[in-house]
Amino acid sequence: MALVSLGEAKAYLRVDSSDEDAMVGILLASAGKLCADVARLSDGQWAAVNSTGNENGTAGYTAEELSRIREVMKAAVLYALAYLYEHREEADHHGLTLTLRSLLFSIREGVL
Repeated sequence: MALVSLGEAKAYLRVDSSDEDAMVGILLASAGKLCADVARLSDGQWAAVNSTGNENGTAGYTAEELSRIREVMKAAVLYALAYLYEHREEADHHGLTLTLRSLLFSIREGVL
């Protein structure tokens, strides 16, 4: 199971119908990858953070660190998703990236 499910994403975006499931799914994957890149997570670290169980291991994180990182990453992914959804025609990707850097500073710099 992913950090943010399609159902959670649709609820956050207030999308009721299933007409836009494919687009929301694509934007959710893009938001997750963008946040992982901005946070400077390796593929193994992102796999550990993006899973809700321990099936992928902890990638060197303690359970407490992993919990805090998941909270921050979930907020960042939902923010990026909402931004991409609302601005799908004229998104300012540079501005989005700068905002995500601020949100993910603690993970980028290893403060958590």
